[in-house]
Amino acid sequence: MTIERVAIVGAGAWGTALALAAERAGRSVVLWGRDIGELAATRENSRHLPGIVLPAAIEVTDDLARAVTADAILLVTPTQTVRAVARRLAGIADDTPVVICAKGLERSTMFRPTEVLEQALPPAAPAVLSGPSFAADVARGLPTAVTIAAAEPRLAMDICQALGSISFRPYAETDIIGVEIGGAFKNVLAIAAGIVTGRRLGASASAALVARGFAELRRIGAAMGARPETLMGLSGLGDLVLTSSSPQSRNFAFGVALGQGADPARVLVEGASTAPVARELARVHQVEMPITEAVAAIVEGEVGIDEAIGSLMSRPLKHETD
Repeated sequence: MTIERVAIVGAGAWGTALALAAERAGRSVVLWGRDIGELAATRENSRHLPGIVLPAAIEVTDDLARAVTADAILLVTPTQTVRAVARRLAGIADDTPVVICAKGLERSTMFRPTEVLEQALPPAAPAVLSGPSFAADVARGLPTAVTIAAAEPRLAMDICQALGSISFRPYAETDIIGVEIGGAFKNVLAIAAGIVTGRRLGASASAALVARGFAELRRIGAAMGARPETLMGLSGLGDLVLTSSSPQSRNFAFGVALGQGADPARVLVEGASTAPVARELARVHQVEMPITEAVAAIVEGEVGIDEAIGSLMSRPLKHETD
């Protein structure tokens, strides 16, 4: 299919960045948001991306009907709002590509975002965009590579061709489960990495955390039907490495704050919403995920950080590949 007009639903940092990426790729772009008065007037998302001006070619609107008629829709809202926003897109044509750009799990159902989309918006052709990417880098046109997955290979490639440019390189994939699992669980692990940094536990502990966290990611991925090679790619290992090592990651920064003694109830990030769901999903699939369990217990206020670290370090010894 030919995708000429792209709608971005959600005008936060990531939505604004993707609007810029789509415009650089030569698409006609409409960017929808709820409170976009300042953005429409100044052409600058001063709260999230100060100093970056939207080209005049990008239409900024608070009228969702303008998005419904697009050739493809990028749904760039938090995971917990995907269901409600998707229902508002009910007027789309059958098989319109709707690309999930959120990373998480719905708390009430433990569903992946594309599963939510299939329930809330049956006419859509679901796809997902994920990978190691900071909004500020994409908005500034810095080189970035991501994964776009859809059940049909041709659809995945069509979306890649619609968004790809000299600075934004998407790779096509069909393993939707793997891409979504990588995006959801890496946020939880990034919080753990931030805690290690905030507690000043050292570079050795940080490296061990990422390696053992990735082992957890591969175990839950296998249990849920993800392909190992997907988790080894951009949307799995690539995204985990990025978000577990940079203060630009909100989940990592949240973990650092926790490690320094902040109250977890005062900050909300995707990883904090996902952690309790990820823990429950691991239990349902009978997958051992001690780091994920620890993060969930910390953000839910069930244990203190020092207690959680002690429990992890005192677990029975085992073979690394077990």
